[in-house]
Amino acid sequence: MYPQERMRRLRATPRMRRMLREDALRPEQLVQPLFVDENIAERREVVTLPGQYALPLGKVGEECSRIERLGVGAVLLFGITCRKDPLGSEAWNHEGVVQSAVREAKTACDIPIITDLCLCEYTDHGHCGQLRHDQVDNDATLELYGRIAVSQARAGADMVAPSGMMDGQVAAIRSALDREGFQGTGIMAYSAKFASCFYGPFRDMVGSAPSNGDRRSHQMDPANARQAMREMRLDAEEGADMLMVKPALPYLDIICRARDELELPICAYQVSGEYAMIRSAAANGMIDGRQAMMESLSCIQRAGADIIITYFATEAARELRCVNGA
Repeated sequence: MYPQERMRRLRATPRMRRMLREDALRPEQLVQPLFVDENIAERREVVTLPGQYALPLGKVGEECSRIERLGVGAVLLFGITCRKDPLGSEAWNHEGVVQSAVREAKTACDIPIITDLCLCEYTDHGHCGQLRHDQVDNDATLELYGRIAVSQARAGADMVAPSGMMDGQVAAIRSALDREGFQGTGIMAYSAKFASCFYGPFRDMVGSAPSNGDRRSHQMDPANARQAMREMRLDAEEGADMLMVKPALPYLDIICRARDELELPICAYQVSGEYAMIRSAAANGMIDGRQAMMESLSCIQRAGADIIITYFATEAARELRCVNGA
C-alpha cells in the first residue's frame, strides 16, 4: 500500500531541484529604482528604506555603471527637486533633475534608462496633476504629461513610465512622443496601480504625499480585479509597450490574470512598503532576509511577471550570480 508516485524523487538533491525549477529568475528581469536628489552633495541613506540611498547628480553615472555590471536589466529614475510650483513645471525642465540624471547615466553606461513620469514630486500640493477646485483636472494634466515625456525622451530616456493613473494618459503621451519624432521611446504604463498603504516609505523619501485629500479618485480600489483588467486593456489599446501591476505581492492574482489574458509584457512593482517589511522583519530576527527576498521575487515571477521593479534588484542580482556560478 505504498505510493508508486513519489514526488520527493524530484526534490531529492540541490542539483535535481535546480534542474527541474519551472521558473528561473534572471538578473536581467530586475529593475532597480534610483532616487536622484538635487538638494544633496553626498549619498544619503533613506531611513525608511534601509540599504537604499538618495544620490546627488554627480553619483548617478557611477551607480548606474555598478548596477549594469551586476547584470540588472534597467534602472528606473525618480527625481527630487528643490523647486516646486502648482503645475510642477520642473518636471519638463530640460535641465531638471531627471533629465540631467538621464544624460549622466547615458554618458557612463549602456543600461536601459526608464524615467518616472508624474507630477507629484514636483507640485507644491503633492498631487499627480493640475488642480481645479481642489480636484485633479484629468484632461489638463494630460497635456503636461506630454511635455514631460518629450523632455525625458529628448534627454535620452529609453522608456517613460507614467504613474499618475490619468484616463487617456498613454494615448496622450504616445501622441506627444510620436509628434516630436520619438517613435522609438517606449511606454511602461502603470496600468493597475492600486491606492495602497504600501507606498508610505516612498512618499516620505520623495516628499510626494498630498497636502490635502488623497489619490483614490484616480488610483484603483484594492478590491477591484475586473476593473484592473479593464485598465490594462485600455492602456494596451492606447499604445503601451509594457503593462504594470503595483504593488506586487498583495496583487499576485492580478498579475496572474494579466499574464493569462494579455499579450504585452507584464511588469510588477515590489514597492517600498513590501521591501521595508522584509527588511524590518529580518532586522528583528523574525525571518531570514535573504530567503524572504528571493522567495518573494520568485513568487512574483511565478505569478506571471516578466519584469520586476524592486529595491532588492542589485542584491538579488548578486545572489543569482552566485547561485549560477557567474
